[in-house]
Parts: sequence; structure tokens; C-alpha cells
Amino acid sequence: MSKPLFVVLVMLLAIPAFAKPAPRPGATAPRAPAFSLPTRNGPVALDSLRGRVVLVDFWASWCGPCRKSFPWLSTIHQHYASKGLTIVAINLDKERERASDFLERFPAPFTVAFDPAGGTAEAYQVSSMPSSFVIGRTGEILYAHAGFDPRKTGPMEVAIQEACSK
Repeated sequence: MSKPLFVVLVMLLAIPAFAKPAPRPGATAPRAPAFSLPTRNGPVALDSLRGRVVLVDFWASWCGPCRKSFPWLSTIHQHYASKGLTIVAINLDKERERASDFLERFPAPFTVAFDPAGGTAEAYQVSSMPSSFVIGRTGEILYAHAGFDPRKTGPMEVAIQEACSK
């Protein structure tokens, strides 16, 4: 097996390791790091969303899987916004024009925030794009996942459903 193929295979096999299911019953879930970021319509702060389930999704215009995740995020927004879900997609492009071009091709009916310095991604320990975090109504991280495969969205949707039902 060639070295590049081996590296790709190892990386693909490691992706499931980034999924983090909800903590065991009785265990304390970690608190989601607070943020306040600009959007096209004014700032959004995680603290202001307390009482809602929040799906925080980190993305960038150059991210291939993000092109596939945005239509899925739109569908999730349609299904769960009325049940208490707010999606905050945090863009990490250094140049906002690139994010704007992406959003013209992949419209977002949910909140898009901008963090060109990447401080929020650092606080969430984001290691790949996209990375998503389901945050409960009281601010705890219930589920985290790195990467996106449309055939493997079930566990994240279950985490969203369960959080919205509480």
C-alpha cells in the first residue's frame, strides 16, 4: 500500500473517534465555552440562547464536507427550530468575502457568526472541519462530532431530538 493511501485510510478510520456521545447517566457534561460573535444582523452570544438547544457548527468556505453539511443543517433547522433548536454556524475564514461567496451558493436559514481569529474554535478544541456541538438548554455539551458524512448523521439527530424533548 502506498504511503499517501495509507495516511488517508488511517485518517478515515480515525473520524469515528471524534464523535462524542452524551455522558453516561450521572456523569457531569462539560460546559460549553461562552462566545459572543458578530453576525450579519448583530452579535450572537451563547449566553443569550440559554433555555434553547443550540447546535454550534464550525465551518469554512474551503471545507468540502461543509458544502454537504449546510443543506443538512437547513433541514435540521426546518424540523427542530419550532421545538427549541437554534443553529449557530461559526465561520472561521479570515476573509469574510469568502464566507459571503459560500453563503450565496449554500444559503443558511439559521444564524451565521464570524470568527476570523478562531478564538471560539480554539476554546471548543476544534480539530477538523466541520465540527459540531449539541448544547443543552442549560449550557452543557451533550454531543460533539468532527467531520460530516450525510450517511452518518443519525447519532447527532438523535442527540438533537432528545435535547429538544427535555
